[in-house]
Amino acid sequence: MAEEESQLIKALPPESDYITYLTIVEYNLISDNLPILHKVLQDETLTTNIGWDLVHLLVPFLPESEQCLEDIARLGNPREVILKVTESLRLIEYESPDDESLDEPSQTLAGALDSRVRAESSTYPIKTASTADGEKRPGSSQMVELPPALPLAVSQFLALLSMLAILHPRIKTKYPSRFLSTTLQAILASFANSSMHREEMLLAIIKTVKTITGIRRPLLPTRRSSGMMSAVRSISNQHAADPEGNTGDHVSPEEGATKAKLLQSFVTHITEDYLLNLPPHAEDVPDPSKTFAERFQREEKLSRRTDAIGQIVMLARDLELTDDALLAAAVVVEKLPPVGDQDEAEPPASADEIPLSRVGAVLLYTAMQASAILYDTSSKSTSTAASDEEFTIFPDHQSLLKHCLSSPAHGSGTLGTEPEALLDAILALGLICLGRDSMGEPASDEQFNEYLQVTALLSSNSPSPNLRGHAHYLTTTVLRSQPDDDARLSFIRDTLEHCPFENLKVSAVGWIKGETIEANPPASTPGHLHQAPELEAKSVFATLFALESLAPYLFPSLHVDLISVPAAEAWQIFQLNLSFYLTSLNFLYLLLCAKHLHHSLSIAELWKNNDVAGSFLQPLRDAAKRFGKALDDGGELTDERTPGVIAELMLLDETIERVTNAVRFLNET
Repeated sequence: MAEEESQLIKALPPESDYITYLTIVEYNLISDNLPILHKVLQDETLTTNIGWDLVHLLVPFLPESEQCLEDIARLGNPREVILKVTESLRLIEYESPDDESLDEPSQTLAGALDSRVRAESSTYPIKTASTADGEKRPGSSQMVELPPALPLAVSQFLALLSMLAILHPRIKTKYPSRFLSTTLQAILASFANSSMHREEMLLAIIKTVKTITGIRRPLLPTRRSSGMMSAVRSISNQHAADPEGNTGDHVSPEEGATKAKLLQSFVTHITEDYLLNLPPHAEDVPDPSKTFAERFQREEKLSRRTDAIGQIVMLARDLELTDDALLAAAVVVEKLPPVGDQDEAEPPASADEIPLSRVGAVLLYTAMQASAILYDTSSKSTSTAASDEEFTIFPDHQSLLKHCLSSPAHGSGTLGTEPEALLDAILALGLICLGRDSMGEPASDEQFNEYLQVTALLSSNSPSPNLRGHAHYLTTTVLRSQPDDDARLSFIRDTLEHCPFENLKVSAVGWIKGETIEANPPASTPGHLHQAPELEAKSVFATLFALESLAPYLFPSLHVDLISVPAAEAWQIFQLNLSFYLTSLNFLYLLLCAKHLHHSLSIAELWKNNDVAGSFLQPLRDAAKRFGKALDDGGELTDERTPGVIAELMLLDETIERVTNAVRFLNET
């Protein structure tokens, strides 16, 4: 059809009124007519009157309709268009990762185009649009290699954000925060619904925020060519004035503070949503020769994440989001909306009404600190972003643990099952403190013990073995930093006596083992050189008292648990505590073999006074025989028999035999 014969040209006002013309556009809107509509929309008066009503019609035709949408953003009434754009953002339908292959390295041109015409619709919910003949585009035989095409929903998100970047600077009002609040809520709601290509979406968000605020710093280039930057669209500078605005309107300092706080809050919420919803990443065949740093540099999926967080950190600094503000937000109890309340909130009346995301603040603060270490920079290089006080284990990190994780004192029972990204961030901050030797001083023994209880439970409960290892290292290091021997002994005893988690009791055995070895070097035993007088003050771990007080928990009486009860019940107890039994046996073997400990720690008295042979060792020996018979064919526990179970019983037998043979050393000292 010739351009002059198009209904979009013939019906232009004054041939028809604006409402009638809008109806004609909607009826004739197909992909082939988009170039004509683009030309028509150069009329500022026309676009001002009908542009806002075209947004929801054009979004399904992306990417072909991108020019038309930009025309509307540049020339339409910005106040009306913003409402339609934010509404469209909330109505985007994202596909889940299960809906399409995630490991395709590339797409053909035919496949990329065909994915955009899966449905025929120009109404909500937003999906896709039809071609002129209503059929799929041809070209299935073409095999032209292209970079992976973005899904339609992601393209819609990027296009709508480009419109917002044009629209907001056009609005001239005393209260820009009212429009900004609506926009940021819509972006966050739409982003939260997405599951793929979130790095591209994140970069578009960051560029939009910078455009709205007038930040001149360009986006940092990615370290790897990943196509992320190509998703960021350039914006035309030819914009119409706000028809309802007044250039004489001046934004008050209070309104400026509200706008700034909105953006700061938005950054923390975006950080929270992005990091808490990162999909797990695992190599098909892990390369043990690679360090984590090398993996994040060389593996595209990981480097894209690093680049995205780096962009967020730079934006936060540009928005003057300080360390102190983030830490203050991290320990504030959030007022969450009622469950199921996803409606748009009313614009805030002042900056004080705008909270930062508590979890997002922790994640962002950690990212800033990690960035300073990984890239050899300092968070204090930007004076507005740095805290005047050093972040220390006590009281700062302890306060984060108390406020950001489920406290065992509250009886919630969920400590260690929080989102992995949150646990990772909090543990990372603790490790950073250790690396800087920023221990601080606990206000009391109670505060010290509370800290260790939380980190110890993390080392036991976290589903991630990597995080459990970091939590164990943090717990052990902080415990060893306590100069008071009695305080350390008290925590170890409390863990052995009251902790219900077998793996944590194993750690406690390791702690007392380390304390015993360090406090009793061979040179301090009779027959060796004496210590200098000023060093003769004994550690409690160099006396019998420490082991005597722990003996009932290190070498407990096991007759009732493993012999008196039915075999099935005894087996369950045995399986739950086997690691602890083996660890205690190995520690006992050390005490028996290390002859220099026999005199100073009265190991013979410890052995006899606590009936270690009769109440601990012999029940284990009898239980091993009992379970061995029960696991044989026809036994009570036949169904439990596996090669691994048999190996565990053999290991227990060997360990008991080694301990039994080592008892003879007590008679040689």
